[in-house]
Amino acid sequence: MVARTLIEQQLRRPRSPADPRERILANVVGPVSDEFLNLISAPTRRAAVLLALIEHPEGLNVLFTERAAHLKDHAGQISFPGGRIEPRGETPVDAALREAQEEIGLEPQDVAVAGALDTHVTGTGFSVTPVVGFISGPFLARPDPAEVTSVFEVPLSHFLAGDTVHETYRERLGCRFRSYEFHYENRLIWGATAAILVTFLQLILEDKTNG
Repeated sequence: MVARTLIEQQLRRPRSPADPRERILANVVGPVSDEFLNLISAPTRRAAVLLALIEHPEGLNVLFTERAAHLKDHAGQISFPGGRIEPRGETPVDAALREAQEEIGLEPQDVAVAGALDTHVTGTGFSVTPVVGFISGPFLARPDPAEVTSVFEVPLSHFLAGDTVHETYRERLGCRFRSYEFHYENRLIWGATAAILVTFLQLILEDKTNG
């Protein structure tokens, strides 16, 4: 079982600044199009998501939402609660907590923010900061049907069990991308959510490797 203290320690550990563009470029297989380079050189849409870990006696669960099918962006996808950062001084933490409150009724005071992961640049032009926080469970979600179809939890142990992440390839903006997928029951977690989850798991496993 992964302890909360381990995750908190890893998030506090100094990390070398990472260029989020390098991460996504490393997953391009073959030529990189000018259109794609222009998109990631200056992403214009800043966003934040909340990677919420719910504490249960048997261990930590990761909180996910299923986005409403009618939304313009990423309709029907599995995601973390989150959205755009307001341009007038809002921090990633503020944005992640605000969006979680609006989308699923999670009160900001019920989240113990532990830190943030490195920013991710997406192939759709978003610059996303994942904020990690703990919820002393249980949590009863109140999803906003205008944005969220359902809310569900997945045991963190499921993602750490081995062979749960699968590589796949997608085409976008004239490039072929290596991306990640996770399956849980009848749900598919992919795209930026899966990429953020991979980064989070690497943070945890880094401690086990170094230890």
